[in-house]
Amino acid sequence: MNKGIGYASVGEAIDSFMLIKEASKGLTSGGKPFLTLILRDATGEIEAKLWDATKEDEALFIPEKIIKVSGEVNQFRGKPQLKILAVRPAQPTDDVHVSDFVEKAPVSKDILMDKLTEAIFEMKNPTLQRITRAFIKKYQENLLLYPAATKNHHEYVSGLAHHIVSMLGIARQIHQLYPEVNKDLLYAGIILHDLGKLRELSGMVTTSYTIEGKLLGHIPIMVEEIGLMARELQIEGEEEILILQHLILSHHGKAEWGSPKPPLVREAEILHLIDLMDAKMNMLNRALDKVKPGEFTDRLFAMDNRAFYKPSFEE
Repeated sequence: MNKGIGYASVGEAIDSFMLIKEASKGLTSGGKPFLTLILRDATGEIEAKLWDATKEDEALFIPEKIIKVSGEVNQFRGKPQLKILAVRPAQPTDDVHVSDFVEKAPVSKDILMDKLTEAIFEMKNPTLQRITRAFIKKYQENLLLYPAATKNHHEYVSGLAHHIVSMLGIARQIHQLYPEVNKDLLYAGIILHDLGKLRELSGMVTTSYTIEGKLLGHIPIMVEEIGLMARELQIEGEEEILILQHLILSHHGKAEWGSPKPPLVREAEILHLIDLMDAKMNMLNRALDKVKPGEFTDRLFAMDNRAFYKPSFEE
């Protein structure tokens, strides 16, 4: 396998180093123990089964450990699954590092930061520009490292910043088409809408939800942060802050999708649509990149469990 696990085909033999993202124990119907591992490299991830797992295996093969694994890609319930034939922990002499197995944004951190700075410089409203700049200064390091989610879209290093910058690009085009849209408000909403994930999510490698993330969620976290930052900057009574908080509250669109309020401001509706579009395009592009023309992708759970066809004709 040369391209990586994200491009592996059913029936293909695997012999490579991979990072354990998740590990869970199970018992067969006959009472024999096994491990289910989610393995990843820089191109994607795959579920793997280690049958007849021992207590030693359970202690060795845990999240964030690098392993050398040999096996065969099978198919289970319509998805690729790796049957492990041989496995061992990586050794210091193997010269492999966790960073080798983590997917990264296709754009460098420097370029992402330049795009964020450029958008802030375009803003004319002093209140919106000031509070947006303050949050970028506060969270710059983690913003340029964190994923945008644990799975489905932009779930890679620098994914959050990549998502924001992609949304800003869409917003810039929308403003050209509809100049009556308040670009400053839309830009501020885009840049800040998911910053609560820096407290909701645990980090970059085996990303999971923090206790705060599970109990509160990134939307309430960020609404509160905007209020606190406004007081810290001595911004009081500004309608911009109230409307900006509404954009954050409503950017998921519906209560069943996690928004306490539906969009009730034009820019809030646009923010929700841009967020949805960019997330879906990210999922689709990455899935279609892994199949050949004339083939279907795997079923995408976040896209209503649909499999998408890649047309065989050229553009």
